[in-house]
Amino acid sequence: MQDDEPLEEWARRRAERQAASMGRRRAVSLGSSPHRGTHVDPSAPRAIEEWTGTEWQVVGLAENLAAAQSLLFPPPPERAKTAEWDRPVNGRGRGRHRKPTSAEERDQ
Repeated sequence: MQDDEPLEEWARRRAERQAASMGRRRAVSLGSSPHRGTHVDPSAPRAIEEWTGTEWQVVGLAENLAAAQSLLFPPPPERAKTAEWDRPVNGRGRGRHRKPTSAEERDQ
């Protein structure tokens, strides 16, 4: 931050940072031990929390670490495969990327 920056500019940048982080989620272990890394006690239930911009709010529960990870990081949607007719046909050719044909195959 610059010393001569107007307060309005600082407030605008702060509001943008808070808006960008809103909706962020995390899983917190509900085990008997104090809060540690998520990999500790993977069988313990987890609380799913969401950042509201000022505090973490509980939005759900998961029975273990694997279930919490599947909620926080869902698999990406599968991309539709292109139809065969959409692909260009690669016939026999002599392009630089093609394997050169042997003399016997050329004579046939």
